[in-house]
Amino acid sequence: MNETFHSKIILFGEYSMIFDATALMVPLRKYKAEWRMNAALDQAGEMASNKSIRKFREYLANDGELSRLFDFQRFDADLEQGLYLDSDVPSGYGLGSSGTLTAAVFKRYANRQIDDLMELKRILGRMESCFHGSSSGIDPLECYLNRPFRIGPEGVTMLAEDFMPKDIHVFLADTGIKSNTKPLVQYFRNKREDADYLNAFQTEYVPCVSDCIDTLVAGEKEAFFASLRQLTDGQLKFLRPMVTDNSIDLFLERPDFHFGVKISGSGGGGYVLGFTDDVEQATVFLDGYDLIWVN
Repeated sequence: MNETFHSKIILFGEYSMIFDATALMVPLRKYKAEWRMNAALDQAGEMASNKSIRKFREYLANDGELSRLFDFQRFDADLEQGLYLDSDVPSGYGLGSSGTLTAAVFKRYANRQIDDLMELKRILGRMESCFHGSSSGIDPLECYLNRPFRIGPEGVTMLAEDFMPKDIHVFLADTGIKSNTKPLVQYFRNKREDADYLNAFQTEYVPCVSDCIDTLVAGEKEAFFASLRQLTDGQLKFLRPMVTDNSIDLFLERPDFHFGVKISGSGGGGYVLGFTDDVEQATVFLDGYDLIWVN
C-alpha cells in the first residue's frame, strides 16, 4: 500500500519533446506521494484528495481506451474506504503533482502492466491529460520509474543515479508564483502555427537542448555551460511568457563563474532550474531566493 512515488525534474526538453526531441529526466526525492485510506485524515490538498481522485476515476472510466485498462471495482472499493494520496509535492511548481497521482493510479489499478516504455508513456500521457488538457506522458513516466532517464525518438535510455559530473550542481530557485500549465502549453501550440517561429524553434532551439543533454551526460563541463547559456538565451527568445518577470534577472545576468538557468517544467512560475560548479558563489548570487539544492 505504501509504495512511494517521488516528484520529478525535467532537466532539459520540456517543450522540445513535443517535436520528439531528446529530453532528460531525474527524480526529485525531496517530495513524495503515498496512498492512504482514511479520508478523515485527508491532508492531501486539492490535487490528490479523495474528491479529486473520484473525478479522475470518472475521467478514466469515460475514456474509451483507458476504461479497459483499470480495475474499477477495486478502485471504487478503495474510494469508499477513504482513499487519498498523501502527497507533499507542491502543486503549480512543475515537480509532478499530477504526475505522481497519474503514476500511482496506474501502478495500483491497471489490470496489466506495460513493459514497452514508449507505450507506457503514451498511456500515462493520455491519463494525465485529465489535468492539463494535453500531456506528453513524460512526467508520470518519471514518477513511475523513479530513475534518471534520457528519452528521444529511439526510446528510453535508463541512466545511472550518479550520471551527472560531481562538480556540476543543480538547484531550484523559487519564484514564489504558482504556474498554470494549460494556458502556457496552449500558447506554445498556437505559436507553432506560425511557420517562421516553428522553423526557427526547430533549427535553433531544439539542437541546443540536445547539446545540453549530450555534454552533461558526457561530463564535458565547459561545453555544457556554453550550451546552457545558448539555451537560456533561446528561452528568452522563444518561450518568454514562461519566464516570470521576477526571475528574468537570472536569465539576463552573466556572473563570472559557471552558472546558468532555465525554466522548470512548463515555466510561468514555480521554480527556476539552475546549474553551477560553485555552490558558494551561486548561493550569494541567488540571495533572496528560496533554494533547493538537488545534488
